[in-house]
Amino acid sequence: MFDIVYEKNVFSTPFLSGYKELKIPIVDKNGTSAWPEMFPIEKVQKIRETVGERHFSAQMLLEYVPSDKVRLDPGGIKFYDSDFDRRSCKIGENLITGIAIYWDPSTGRKNADSSVCVLAYRDDKNRRVFIHDILYMIVPDEIEYPLSYQCNLALDFVRRHHGRSISVETNGIGGALPEIMRAGLNHEQNGIQIRPVNNSRHKQDRILDAIEPLLSTGRLYAHRRITQTPIISEMLGWNPDGGAEHDDGLDAIAGAIAIQSIALHPIGRGLYTANTNFNV
Repeated sequence: MFDIVYEKNVFSTPFLSGYKELKIPIVDKNGTSAWPEMFPIEKVQKIRETVGERHFSAQMLLEYVPSDKVRLDPGGIKFYDSDFDRRSCKIGENLITGIAIYWDPSTGRKNADSSVCVLAYRDDKNRRVFIHDILYMIVPDEIEYPLSYQCNLALDFVRRHHGRSISVETNGIGGALPEIMRAGLNHEQNGIQIRPVNNSRHKQDRILDAIEPLLSTGRLYAHRRITQTPIISEMLGWNPDGGAEHDDGLDAIAGAIAIQSIALHPIGRGLYTANTNFNV
């Protein structure tokens, strides 16, 4: 069929022969916008902060950065020591608008993949994420039911942080966990919501797209307690080709960033009394 098409349409010159490529980056080398009426510098900067340096370079500067060149530099994390104030909904001076707790499960046995819970707070106004706590679960060899043991640890993690919801990755071994957790919550009056999550995207893509834009734009914060976990060494050893020996903590962080957070509101507001003494 293709031979017939080409016999009837004979081209005197190759298609696109002699064409010239026109590339106009959104800003020039001096930082001047190429289209200031549509993209003033303030708007360009907002785009850069939203998508991160890698995507901004490819989409707006027309300079593709191969993913295999990208690394996760823990030096980009902004550490803090403040706790979360439930009454004001703040971490330090940062107003928190949402919370996400995510569990990326495994067997939890020694010398196996890590089973990790992550608590992340969000400041949606400034598009910041606060990795407030990370729990790496280790199941002792003498434990007969490792999944039930981990479910109890995960639920205790949620309770300790006054959470009302946990998202559980149900790929593979995680498929049975939501029902085990719900069974353990039957006696609680104010139950914790269990939200199953199924991931179909490649793990390296999930990690790169969730964490790298925040790191490269200075919007990823973390409580200093996480430096006592393996997460920093995971970042140093990670690469997008999937050659890292351990990346389960990073995958859990990516999950906590990607899911929809539960909205939070200050609970320390004053009480107001309405005036009902009307003259009709």
